[in-house]
Amino acid sequence: FTGEADGHQVVMDTKTPIGDGSALSPKQLLLASIMGCTAMDVVAWLRKHKQPLESLHVEADAPLTEGVYPAIFTEVRLTFRAKGPMDQARLLEAVTLSQTKYCGVSAMVSKAVPIHYTVELDGMTVGTGHANFK
Repeated sequence: FTGEADGHQVVMDTKTPIGDGSALSPKQLLLASIMGCTAMDVVAWLRKHKQPLESLHVEADAPLTEGVYPAIFTEVRLTFRAKGPMDQARLLEAVTLSQTKYCGVSAMVSKAVPIHYTVELDGMTVGTGHANFK
């Protein structure tokens, strides 16, 4: 299946027997949307505050309900892995702001399932939290 919006396309597929696993599934795309939205927030905020970010990777894990249909996420766990000689408090603040104020995708999804996050800087955990939009 190919979705289209504003002249851009994204291909989706699913596992056998329905598909052949040739592209991300719709649920995987939802996780990718959360990761992309929040990563863009964090990078923009760190740039605004002149923090020397070298790299940022966001990973998501979202277990599914078992034995019931439709299978849905029971929670979303995000891990932010940043590298660079930045202030760890600024990094944690950027992620917290994204997950409480700015990330519209997280805001929508968090109404259905909890989103928890861990923030790492240069391999060390600097904080944890959960999405809490008011």
